Amino acid sequence: MATIEELFAEAIRLHLLRGLEGMLGSAGYERIAGVDEAGRGSLAGPVVAAAVIMDPHRVVPGVDDSKKLSRLRRERLEPAIRRASLASAVVRVPPDIIDRINILEATRRAMSEALTALDPKPDCAVVDAVPLADLPCPSLPLVRGDCLSYGVACASVLAKVDRDRWMTQMHRHYPDYGFADHKGYGAPAHLEALRKHGPSPIHRLTFRSVLPSHPKDLG
Repeated sequence: MATIEELFAEAIRLHLLRGLEGMLGSAGYERIAGVDEAGRGSLAGPVVAAAVIMDPHRVVPGVDDSKKLSRLRRERLEPAIRRASLASAVVRVPPDIIDRINILEATRRAMSEALTALDPKPDCAVVDAVPLADLPCPSLPLVRGDCLSYGVACASVLAKVDRDRWMTQMHRHYPDYGFADHKGYGAPAHLEALRKHGPSPIHRLTFRSVLPSHPKDLG
Protein backbone atom coordinates (compact mmCIF):
# COMPACT_ATOMS: atom_id res chain seq x y z
CA MET A 1 0.00 0.00 0.00
CA ALA A 2 1.28 3.48 -0.92
CA THR A 3 2.16 5.85 1.88
CA ILE A 4 0.33 9.15 2.28
CA GLU A 5 3.49 10.94 1.10
CA GLU A 6 3.58 8.82 -2.08
CA LEU A 7 -0.10 9.48 -2.75
CA PHE A 8 0.43 13.21 -2.27
CA ALA A 9 3.42 13.22 -4.63
CA GLU A 10 1.42 11.36 -7.29
CA ALA A 11 -1.51 13.78 -6.94
CA ILE A 12 0.84 16.75 -7.46
CA ARG A 13 2.53 15.08 -10.45
CA LEU A 14 -0.81 14.38 -12.14
CA HIS A 15 -2.03 17.91 -11.39
CA LEU A 16 1.02 19.32 -13.17
CA LEU A 17 0.72 16.85 -16.06
CA ARG A 18 -2.92 17.92 -16.58
CA GLY A 19 -2.05 21.61 -16.53
CA LEU A 20 -2.15 22.10 -20.30
CA GLU A 21 -5.52 20.39 -20.58
CA GLY A 22 -6.78 22.57 -17.75
CA MET A 23 -5.73 25.75 -19.57
CA LEU A 24 -7.31 24.59 -22.82
CA GLY A 25 -10.47 23.72 -20.93
CA SER A 26 -10.55 27.21 -19.40
CA ALA A 27 -10.28 28.62 -22.94
CA GLY A 28 -13.46 26.76 -23.96
CA TYR A 29 -12.10 23.54 -25.43
CA GLU A 30 -14.15 20.77 -23.84
CA ARG A 31 -13.05 17.63 -25.70
CA ILE A 32 -9.26 17.68 -25.89
CA ALA A 33 -7.57 14.85 -27.79
CA GLY A 34 -4.05 13.64 -27.04
CA VAL A 35 -2.18 11.99 -29.92
CA ASP A 36 1.06 10.00 -29.93
CA GLU A 37 2.82 7.27 -31.90
CA ALA A 38 4.90 4.19 -31.26
CA GLY A 39 7.38 2.47 -33.54
CA ARG A 40 8.65 5.37 -35.60
CA GLY A 41 12.28 4.35 -35.07
CA SER A 42 11.76 0.61 -35.37
CA LEU A 43 13.25 -1.41 -38.22
CA ALA A 44 10.21 -3.67 -38.57
CA GLY A 45 6.47 -3.66 -38.14
CA PRO A 46 3.94 -0.83 -38.32
CA VAL A 47 4.03 2.65 -36.95
CA VAL A 48 1.08 2.89 -34.56
CA ALA A 49 -0.75 6.05 -33.53
CA ALA A 50 -3.32 6.47 -30.79
CA ALA A 51 -5.72 9.32 -30.15
CA VAL A 52 -7.71 9.64 -26.95
CA ILE A 53 -10.11 12.12 -25.38
CA MET A 54 -9.85 11.73 -21.63
CA ASP A 55 -12.79 12.50 -19.37
CA PRO A 56 -11.70 15.67 -17.51
CA HIS A 57 -13.53 14.47 -14.40
CA ARG A 58 -11.70 11.13 -14.18
CA VAL A 59 -7.98 10.66 -13.53
CA VAL A 60 -5.95 7.50 -14.03
CA PRO A 61 -3.18 7.31 -11.39
CA GLY A 62 0.21 6.29 -12.73
CA VAL A 63 -0.19 7.67 -16.26
CA ASP A 64 3.12 8.88 -17.67
CA ASP A 65 5.16 8.86 -20.85
CA SER A 66 5.04 5.20 -21.91
CA LYS A 67 8.85 5.07 -22.21
CA LYS A 68 9.11 5.70 -18.47
CA LEU A 69 6.82 2.79 -17.58
CA SER A 70 7.50 -0.93 -17.38
CA ARG A 71 5.72 -3.30 -19.76
CA LEU A 72 3.57 -4.62 -16.92
CA ARG A 73 2.62 -1.12 -15.81
CA ARG A 74 1.64 -0.10 -19.34
CA GLU A 75 -0.51 -3.19 -19.77
CA ARG A 76 -2.30 -2.47 -16.49
CA LEU A 77 -2.87 1.17 -17.39
CA GLU A 78 -4.19 0.52 -20.90
CA PRO A 79 -7.68 -0.74 -19.94
CA ALA A 80 -7.96 1.90 -17.21
CA ILE A 81 -7.22 4.63 -19.77
CA ARG A 82 -9.86 3.27 -22.12
CA ARG A 83 -12.46 3.14 -19.32
CA ALA A 84 -11.68 6.73 -18.29
CA SER A 85 -11.80 8.08 -21.85
CA LEU A 86 -14.66 9.63 -23.78
CA ALA A 87 -13.22 8.18 -27.00
CA SER A 88 -10.09 6.40 -28.17
CA ALA A 89 -8.73 5.05 -31.45
CA VAL A 90 -5.59 3.22 -32.54
CA VAL A 91 -4.35 3.06 -36.15
CA ARG A 92 -1.49 1.03 -37.63
CA VAL A 93 0.30 1.90 -40.87
CA PRO A 94 2.12 -1.21 -42.16
CA PRO A 95 5.74 -1.42 -43.30
CA ASP A 96 4.96 -1.58 -47.02
CA ILE A 97 3.20 1.79 -46.78
CA ILE A 98 6.08 3.16 -44.70
CA ASP A 99 8.48 2.12 -47.47
CA ARG A 100 6.28 3.76 -50.08
CA ILE A 101 5.59 7.15 -48.47
CA ASN A 102 8.43 7.37 -45.82
CA ILE A 103 8.18 7.08 -42.05
CA LEU A 104 7.30 10.72 -41.35
CA GLU A 105 4.36 10.71 -43.75
CA ALA A 106 3.27 7.30 -42.43
CA THR A 107 3.33 8.71 -38.90
CA ARG A 108 1.23 11.69 -39.98
CA ARG A 109 -1.23 9.38 -41.70
CA ALA A 110 -1.61 7.18 -38.63
CA MET A 111 -2.08 10.17 -36.33
CA SER A 112 -4.59 11.89 -38.62
CA GLU A 113 -6.62 8.70 -39.09
CA ALA A 114 -6.68 8.04 -35.34
CA LEU A 115 -7.95 11.57 -34.71
CA THR A 116 -10.57 11.25 -37.43
CA ALA A 117 -11.82 7.98 -35.94
CA LEU A 118 -12.67 9.53 -32.57
CA ASP A 119 -16.35 9.68 -31.65
CA PRO A 120 -17.27 12.14 -30.24
CA LYS A 121 -15.06 14.46 -32.23
CA PRO A 122 -12.45 16.54 -30.41
CA ASP A 123 -12.58 20.33 -30.12
CA CYS A 124 -8.78 20.46 -30.33
CA ALA A 125 -5.79 18.12 -30.29
CA VAL A 126 -2.41 18.08 -28.60
CA VAL A 127 0.01 16.07 -30.75
CA ASP A 128 3.41 14.76 -29.75
CA ALA A 129 5.94 16.72 -31.84
CA VAL A 130 4.48 16.10 -35.34
CA PRO A 131 2.61 18.98 -37.07
CA LEU A 132 -0.57 17.75 -38.76
CA ALA A 133 -2.47 19.50 -41.55
CA ASP A 134 -6.08 19.41 -42.76
CA LEU A 135 -7.59 18.39 -39.44
CA PRO A 136 -11.20 19.16 -38.51
CA CYS A 137 -10.03 20.85 -35.30
CA PRO A 138 -7.14 23.06 -34.12
CA SER A 139 -4.01 21.14 -33.15
CA LEU A 140 -0.90 21.91 -31.14
CA PRO A 141 2.31 19.99 -31.97
CA LEU A 142 4.24 19.79 -28.72
CA VAL A 143 7.82 18.51 -28.47
CA ARG A 144 8.02 15.98 -25.61
CA GLY A 145 4.24 16.13 -25.44
CA ASP A 146 4.12 12.73 -23.76
CA CYS A 147 5.97 14.30 -20.80
CA LEU A 148 3.98 17.55 -20.76
CA SER A 149 0.39 16.55 -21.55
CA TYR A 150 -1.80 14.06 -19.72
CA GLY A 151 -3.77 13.23 -22.89
CA VAL A 152 -0.64 12.67 -24.96
CA ALA A 153 0.81 10.47 -22.21
CA CYS A 154 -2.40 8.39 -22.23
CA ALA A 155 -2.20 8.09 -26.01
CA SER A 156 1.45 7.02 -25.77
CA VAL A 157 0.46 4.11 -23.53
CA LEU A 158 -2.31 2.96 -25.89
CA ALA A 159 -0.03 3.12 -28.94
CA LYS A 160 2.88 1.37 -27.24
CA VAL A 161 0.77 -1.47 -25.81
CA ASP A 162 -0.96 -2.09 -29.15
CA ARG A 163 2.28 -2.16 -31.10
CA ASP A 164 4.13 -4.33 -28.58
CA ARG A 165 1.31 -6.88 -28.68
CA TRP A 166 1.39 -6.93 -32.46
CA MET A 167 5.15 -7.42 -32.57
CA THR A 168 4.92 -10.22 -29.99
CA GLN A 169 2.37 -11.95 -32.23
CA MET A 170 4.75 -11.57 -35.18
CA HIS A 171 7.46 -13.31 -33.15
CA ARG A 172 5.44 -16.52 -33.52
CA HIS A 173 5.59 -16.17 -37.32
CA TYR A 174 9.23 -15.02 -37.54
CA PRO A 175 10.99 -16.42 -34.44
CA ASP A 176 14.49 -15.98 -35.88
CA TYR A 177 14.42 -12.21 -35.28
CA GLY A 178 13.48 -11.99 -31.60
CA PHE A 179 10.63 -9.52 -32.09
CA ALA A 180 9.10 -10.45 -28.72
CA ASP A 181 12.20 -9.06 -26.99
CA HIS A 182 13.15 -5.89 -28.88
CA LYS A 183 9.86 -5.18 -30.75
CA GLY A 184 11.73 -4.53 -33.99
CA TYR A 185 14.18 -1.89 -32.76
CA GLY A 186 17.87 -1.99 -33.59
CA ALA A 187 19.12 -4.18 -30.75
CA PRO A 188 22.42 -5.99 -31.42
CA ALA A 189 20.65 -9.37 -31.53
CA HIS A 190 18.20 -8.01 -34.10
CA LEU A 191 20.97 -6.62 -36.31
CA GLU A 192 22.80 -9.94 -36.10
CA ALA A 193 19.62 -11.79 -37.13
CA LEU A 194 19.28 -9.47 -40.12
CA ARG A 195 22.86 -10.17 -41.16
CA LYS A 196 22.24 -13.90 -40.84
CA HIS A 197 18.73 -14.25 -42.28
CA GLY A 198 18.07 -11.09 -44.26
CA PRO A 199 14.83 -9.13 -43.85
CA SER A 200 11.47 -10.70 -43.05
CA PRO A 201 8.21 -9.70 -44.77
CA ILE A 202 7.51 -7.17 -41.99
CA HIS A 203 10.84 -5.34 -42.16
CA ARG A 204 11.08 -1.79 -43.50
CA LEU A 205 13.23 -2.13 -46.58
CA THR A 206 13.99 1.58 -46.90
CA PHE A 207 15.80 1.65 -43.56
CA ARG A 208 19.59 1.48 -43.89
CA SER A 209 20.04 -0.95 -41.00
CA VAL A 210 17.72 -3.40 -42.79
CA LEU A 211 19.32 -3.07 -46.22
CA PRO A 212 22.70 -1.37 -45.69
CA SER A 213 23.21 -0.82 -49.42
CA HIS A 214 20.11 1.39 -49.66
CA PRO A 215 21.21 4.93 -50.65
CA LYS A 216 19.08 6.83 -48.14
CA ASP A 217 18.03 6.10 -44.58
CA LEU A 218 14.44 7.20 -44.12
CA GLY A 219 14.29 5.95 -40.52
